[in-house]
Parts: sequence; structure tokens; C-alpha cells
Amino acid sequence: MEKLKILVVDDEMRIRKLVRDFLVKQNYDVLEAEDGEAALDFFYQEKGIALVILDVMMPKMNGYQVCREIRETSSVPVIMLTAKSEERDELNGFECGADEYISKPFSPKILVARVEAILRRTSPAGKKGNIIEMGGIYIDKDAHMVSVDGVSVELSYKEFELLLYFMENPGIALSRERILNGVWNYDYFGDARTIDTHVKKLRAKLGEKGTLYIQTIWGLGYKFEIVPET
Repeated sequence: MEKLKILVVDDEMRIRKLVRDFLVKQNYDVLEAEDGEAALDFFYQEKGIALVILDVMMPKMNGYQVCREIRETSSVPVIMLTAKSEERDELNGFECGADEYISKPFSPKILVARVEAILRRTSPAGKKGNIIEMGGIYIDKDAHMVSVDGVSVELSYKEFELLLYFMENPGIALSRERILNGVWNYDYFGDARTIDTHVKKLRAKLGEKGTLYIQTIWGLGYKFEIVPET
């Protein structure tokens, strides 16, 4: 079985080595880059990168810039690493398209656990073939594709998982905590308001249907409900 390929980007060699060693033990193929420009060179040259682990503070291009450029052409999962722990920094990571955000210092075992959780849900071996269609929104879980009224929509990994969670729980008022557990998994330690950022971006990408179908339940969270368009 071919190893899944992970790109680790950090300007600190000791961090790259630490992450690489733990990932190699779990039978992943690891590529390394020491700055943002090198990361993008690897990303465009290498085929089949399954996940990117990306530091924020780097020379030449920072992690936010790299993540934004990756998101222009790809929905590959991105985990951001940073020494910054302010809420604004975390939200910046999610707004540029990151799927996970881990503050330094971090536990390598927790990082690997999050990598494995994401890859179980995105790699072909970890997905169940299934198609969901509601109100003109079509999800192909096997191909990790979304379309609205026949037009393809490019979503990040977490946006895809959030939409899938909504559509698998139609008409149910979902609290932010429940959404965190269902989409980000039980080991996520970030702020629940991260969900609001992702919902805002998801609505925008889905257009009128996103605004109409993803309803805000004030004081609780959200509900996905098919409402006739006027």
C-alpha cells in the first residue's frame, strides 16, 4: 500500500525533525520545507500530497500567505502550527483556509492523532462511498466534491465536513458545542466561535442557498433546513 505523503513546513529544523520522526513511525512519507516559498515549490511539484503541516512565522512567506495560495487551487487539509495563542491569530488561520490550528509547544502524539483523524476522513481508504443531495446541493463523499445546482463549489476540508454534518442532520438545532464534537472531534481545544467563521465562509460559497438553508439559532448555534427559494 502506497504511503500517504505529508508536507511539513517550519523554519526550525528541530521542529521539522520532531514532527517527521513521529509521522515516519506511523508509516507516512514526509517532505520538508524550511520557508514559505520552498513549501509552495514542493506543493506544486510533488503529486499526491495528502496533508500540509504549516508553521505561521516563517521567512519569505508566512504561513497565512502560503495557506491562502494553496486554497486558490486545492482543498488539501492544512494544519497550522504557531507560537501565537491569541484568538485573533487562530481566527486568521481559519479565515485563510486552515482546517486545524495547534499552538506551540504541542504534543507530537496529539498532532499525529489529529493528522490521522483528518486523513481517515479524506483518504479513499477512510471514506464511505455515498452521495447526499438536498435542495440542489450535491455532495459526493467519495470524491470529496460539492456542487450547487450543477455548478462545482471548491470547499476547504473543514468547510466540506461542516456542510456534510449539516446535511446529515437536517432540521435539527445544533449547538456550537455539538458541531465542534461532530466536525472538529472531541480533542479540539479552540474557541467555539471558530464555527461562526467557517459558517460565514460556507454560506458565501454556497450563495443564496447557503444563506437560506443554514439558519442561525440565536443563543445556540445553527440549523440546516431546506427552505423554498422566493
